[in-house]
Amino acid sequence: MRQHDNARPGLPLTERKGVVSNKSDRIHVSIREALGLLIPYIKSRVLTQVRSIWLIILYLIFFQKVVLGIPISGAIVIACGIVLVVIGLTLFMEGLMLGLMPLGELVGVKLPQRSGLVTILGFALVLGFLATLAEPSIQVLQTAGKSVKPWEAPLLFLLLNLYAPYLVYAVGAGVGVAVALGMVRFYYSFSLKPFIYVLVGGLCAFTVYASCDSNLKHILGLAWDCGAVTTGPVTVPLVLALGIGVSRMFASSESGATGFGVVTLASLLPVLAVFILSMFLLEMAPKPMSEADFFKPENRAVAERLLGGKDRAVQYVVIHAGPEGRLAYFDGSYDTMIRYVEEVWKDETRRKTIFGDDIEGLKRWIALHGTLNQQLFIFGNHENLQTFLLKSRNSAEEFQAGHLLAHNAIAAIKAIALLTIPLFVVLFFILREKLPQPDEIFLGLFLCIAGLGLFGIGIEVGLNRLGTQIGSKLPSSFKSIQLPEQQESIPDFDPAMVQTSISSDGKKHSFFYVKKGDHYIETPYDPKRYDPKTGRYHYIPHKGPLFSYHGGFTGIGLVLFFAFVMGYGATLAEPALNALGLTVESLTAGVFKKSLLMQAVAVGVGAGISLGVAKIIWDIPLAWLLVPPYLLLLLLTHWSTEEFVNIGWDSAGVTTGPITVPLVLAMGLGISTQVGVVEGFGILAAASVCPILSVLIFGLYASKKRESAFKESMAVGPTGESQR
Repeated sequence: MRQHDNARPGLPLTERKGVVSNKSDRIHVSIREALGLLIPYIKSRVLTQVRSIWLIILYLIFFQKVVLGIPISGAIVIACGIVLVVIGLTLFMEGLMLGLMPLGELVGVKLPQRSGLVTILGFALVLGFLATLAEPSIQVLQTAGKSVKPWEAPLLFLLLNLYAPYLVYAVGAGVGVAVALGMVRFYYSFSLKPFIYVLVGGLCAFTVYASCDSNLKHILGLAWDCGAVTTGPVTVPLVLALGIGVSRMFASSESGATGFGVVTLASLLPVLAVFILSMFLLEMAPKPMSEADFFKPENRAVAERLLGGKDRAVQYVVIHAGPEGRLAYFDGSYDTMIRYVEEVWKDETRRKTIFGDDIEGLKRWIALHGTLNQQLFIFGNHENLQTFLLKSRNSAEEFQAGHLLAHNAIAAIKAIALLTIPLFVVLFFILREKLPQPDEIFLGLFLCIAGLGLFGIGIEVGLNRLGTQIGSKLPSSFKSIQLPEQQESIPDFDPAMVQTSISSDGKKHSFFYVKKGDHYIETPYDPKRYDPKTGRYHYIPHKGPLFSYHGGFTGIGLVLFFAFVMGYGATLAEPALNALGLTVESLTAGVFKKSLLMQAVAVGVGAGISLGVAKIIWDIPLAWLLVPPYLLLLLLTHWSTEEFVNIGWDSAGVTTGPITVPLVLAMGLGISTQVGVVEGFGILAAASVCPILSVLIFGLYASKKRESAFKESMAVGPTGESQR
């Protein structure tokens, strides 16, 4: 570029007074040269995401295929989903750096300089709420209610289905209030400790209270898990950008409030928000009851209200309810139920009204779970049924690509638009600033939308399926489980082949052997699945227990070890943990090494996930796992310095990334369906409390070590001689 006499250093050429930009000043880059610059950059960004995910994915696949000996169902679809997750995260994080972060940082620095506290608090409230809606992990909550049974946990079902949007809004409101409180804290240089004492003490008290209520006790795991879901790649950077701006303007350097602590508040207040929403909805939910009682005529109105209306109730009954529930809904008449399914199937208008466009999904459900009469009516004969099952098994649960793309694209546009519009409003109308580098910012926003949309699709078809699969197959290490995706039909079945065994309690069990290759597999016999007219027997293969030693404790121990290694490895792969380790090493002048902190947090997360899995397997009340460690944390918080309180409590936020959350949630729900517990939440909650414990304990150790080193240095004079 040419240098002009009236040019002012530090300004771009086009902004200097009296200078007219000349096209000859521009650097022309050919397409080939541009690609040569872009490809290595894109490759490095993609590899960053691959490095954070490949080890944990391979570990899950290895464990299911090699240790459990169960093939991955729909491996091609899951692989495509994981590729979309990597691409989506790459685009989203790049867009975050190019678009959202510059906007957030600009507003975070300028707003405290030009506005009063009221304006800052109002903006913080809105920013926290909208940032939560844009979080990739928050989408997982909206798909987590499918495994919850409305008769077992009516309030939880209500929250996750009919009132799922309100649940997300409540979580967002909790984050918004948390960000506003964080700004108040920075403005007045308040310590984080009083906030922790009040919030944690109150949440523990409510947890104990809710444990005694038949409905509220089932929302505890969801509520505490919501606190972990909120601290993701959108909320944390934007909140910290605003927090650091306010902290630099108003907080004293000795307060310890240098941007830390907001993540802690954003983890605790959503839990409180979900508790409050649950109390408002409690009157709408009936008490838990049996499936048959729930669908009886006298409870019909309650059931239909809980399921969202008559049509949705019928859809739920036919596809999701068990045999007892279906019979109860159709007044105990098997023939009435069969006639109803046949009438709906023939009437295309009614079929679409009740079941929507997912006819293949209905056929797949009937093929896997329907009665023999329903299967014969829909498919005509057993050959067609077997063809459909084989096709479904090979295509691994077909999905509608168009619907997935449209749904996730709309969700991504809404989330990013809702987040950026307030930032633009504040920037243009309150701060009256121009948009710096608009081309980069709009490109970043486009990448955010594209990345968030692809990530959502990848979650649905990849991580969710993989997590649910491994979760539902893990119990095969200590109990027998069904493999419905491998349902088969045996022609020319002879009931004379069936044998009988007797257990120690006197119960008789019928079984027969199926030859698979060179192996003979013992298979339970159910007379209801034998059709004497055609001579066919339809059966669902079983697997496990693989390790039945010591009453199944060996198999359970294997599952807990699997959970620990999964949590440990996934945490070490989190990029945010490395950044936190560098911060702590700097604050402690090298006494608390980065590697030590990373190991402490990773071990804490691994132990927490193991505790959460144990909670599901043995149906342990969540209050027993959370209240004691949180009470211990209150003591450790009192003894710890302000800097370690901020860092220790914020460390829980770096453990729940966009990869960990969907995998852990799906795995927990998968395990719960196999072991027969009501819900599978609480793993993330346990994975959040344990690293705080480990960091604060190591922080006390580092503080003592630093204090001892200081005393020794003071006791030794300049010449190295003792001053005593």
